[in-house]
Amino acid sequence: MRTAVVPQFGLDHLAVIERPEPTPGPGQVVVAVKAVSLNYRDLMVVRGQYNPRMPLPRVPCSDCAGEVLAVGDDVLSVKPGDRVCGTFMQNWADGSLSESAAKSALGGAIDGVLAEKVVLNAGGVVPVPPHLSFAEAATLPCAAVTAWNALTTDFNPAGKTVLLQGTGGVSVFALQFATALGAKVLITSGRDDKLKRALDMGAAAGVNYQQTPDWDKWARQQTGGVGVDLVVEVGGAGTLERSVKATRHGGRVALIGVLSGAGTFDPLPLLMKGITLRGIFVGSRAMFEAMNTTITRHAIRPVIDRVFGWDEVKEAFRHLEGAGHFGKVVVNVG
Repeated sequence: MRTAVVPQFGLDHLAVIERPEPTPGPGQVVVAVKAVSLNYRDLMVVRGQYNPRMPLPRVPCSDCAGEVLAVGDDVLSVKPGDRVCGTFMQNWADGSLSESAAKSALGGAIDGVLAEKVVLNAGGVVPVPPHLSFAEAATLPCAAVTAWNALTTDFNPAGKTVLLQGTGGVSVFALQFATALGAKVLITSGRDDKLKRALDMGAAAGVNYQQTPDWDKWARQQTGGVGVDLVVEVGGAGTLERSVKATRHGGRVALIGVLSGAGTFDPLPLLMKGITLRGIFVGSRAMFEAMNTTITRHAIRPVIDRVFGWDEVKEAFRHLEGAGHFGKVVVNVG
């Protein structure tokens, strides 16, 4: 079967090779992968920026959807023919994130899913929402669950104002979920055409951060000077200071990404404003299942920017690298 591997770091070294057909052991399932979606983390893995000491070769990517082909003798929760997604962390069923769960992250701590067939834990798959295609479902495990975790854990977005950064996978899902759950959404982007698409999808207001670098002041203006209830922070150190400034007293910042690179941050405003800063590392299977209930109830469809084929795997990563996409980048596997 075809499998993508990183034999040495660097996108030019990414290769598609043949590997033996997998078989399930106890507590495992074999999934025929139909589609894989790419995240910025996957690009960092391939480049060697995610974990420079990662053992190689490594199969990249955490997000897939497909059909169960075979199950271990003791598996009763799924059966051949079921349409499933793999969970980002194979050993995180519910509750708080643990070290052991973090060490079960696909495409990082262990081999990922950019292959024609993969072995997953029986407890590490969830049913695909019935109205979604495999390509759409493949976008859910990382970006969608991350957005859901940020918006719903110890927080009710109904009637609240949420500030989103950019129009990558997490932010677009957060826009869809937040509007479905009754929040007012403000959004930033470096491109006016992307802002227009976000407004068409339900954002209440948007600002071009290239033209308005003090977007934190803009956000406060949009809330009558009070500040937003929640910022979904995907920039990291380089944007965290402005996110805190944009947040109301007693508000929340969900820290997800590191896209803005290095920066310095003074934690004093967090203290003075009583702001909760919460790190988000995707989410559990229970969160995935709760999210899928909302996706099904509201008939939410993931936004796919472009779908690539097996012979275009490097091009798919380069498209992601170019940062011109709106929504998710998908590789059609089977």
